Amino acid sequence: MSLAVGSGRGTGGRVVEVVTIYVVCGMAALVFSGLIVEAVGSDWTDVGKALLNGSVLKPGRWGGTIGVTIPLAMVAIGTIISTKANLVNIGQEGQLLVGAATATYVGSRISAPGPIVVVLILLAGVLGGALWSGIAGGLRYWRKVPEVLTTLLLVAVASNLVGYGLKNPWLLLDPEAKLGNRNMVSRQLPLDTRMPRITLWGNEISISAFLAVALILLVGWMLSRTIWGFRLTVVGQNRRVATRFGISESAHGMIAMFASGGFAGLAGAFMLTGGDFANYRLVPGFSVNIGWVGLLVALVANNRAMAVIPMAFVFASLRTGSGFLASTGIERRVTDVVQGLIVLALLLPPAIMFIRERRRALASARSRV
Repeated sequence: MSLAVGSGRGTGGRVVEVVTIYVVCGMAALVFSGLIVEAVGSDWTDVGKALLNGSVLKPGRWGGTIGVTIPLAMVAIGTIISTKANLVNIGQEGQLLVGAATATYVGSRISAPGPIVVVLILLAGVLGGALWSGIAGGLRYWRKVPEVLTTLLLVAVASNLVGYGLKNPWLLLDPEAKLGNRNMVSRQLPLDTRMPRITLWGNEISISAFLAVALILLVGWMLSRTIWGFRLTVVGQNRRVATRFGISESAHGMIAMFASGGFAGLAGAFMLTGGDFANYRLVPGFSVNIGWVGLLVALVANNRAMAVIPMAFVFASLRTGSGFLASTGIERRVTDVVQGLIVLALLLPPAIMFIRERRRALASARSRV
């Protein structure tokens, strides 16, 4: 946001102001979180230590936190792409499920060298998620059905379809008799078709973490430095201007929807092959709300690709750290409250800055009259 010349404030002053507002909002969120914890009869310092120990401090914990960060970041970066085109895609939970199911089907049916199968699994995840979001995109541009409605409804459809697939051996169910239909689990991926894992300082990390970071950097560069990113922004901000410049709204909108769902499907494929979820199997409830939380990550990141990585790590830390809350005698749902307060604390500063800048502009205009 550009600063008005008549405001008399330099860039450094504005940076200090923005940082101050973020710090104040963050401290307020922590204070309210502490008060809530004390109100339910626990010590906020014990809860804070449990969250930190469960997410990053205890041996081997931050490796698991990074494992949760990966799909959250993929869902978030895909959401940012669709938001750039002024599309409201809130069906990432279903797109992730379809992507994971497609990846599972390919991984259990193809016989080829391990690395090739891994690549095909990832591509299948992208394709499944993209096709599922493409349904909503097609309805949006060819039948004028709001994508916010169709993407949400398709989550329920995806959940039931995957559930059906896990009941039938010819689709996703593990055909071994010892498992049986009541278990509703897929075959476990063979060792050579899993994403390689490395050990760093006592923590196991899937190499998909490095691939995810590379993809985020690539998307950030494409959105800010390429013609495609510029056209996508124009379509999202002013459709009439886009039409005058010959930019097809439907074409770029469909690309954005395909990309958004594709990244959600890739998140599902990463979860399947990474080893941090369901032990390399597709099971009921496989998505564990990653799609919904990924939406929050994108919202808090304020549609900035580079902010996705730290924000995804924060939300992943709350998720993995909540497992240690049992030692404090407090329910894990308290982390949902803390998470909500953090979201609010990170969303308030842009709104406050917008109001302040608007008031300054109005005051400057009145002073000239």
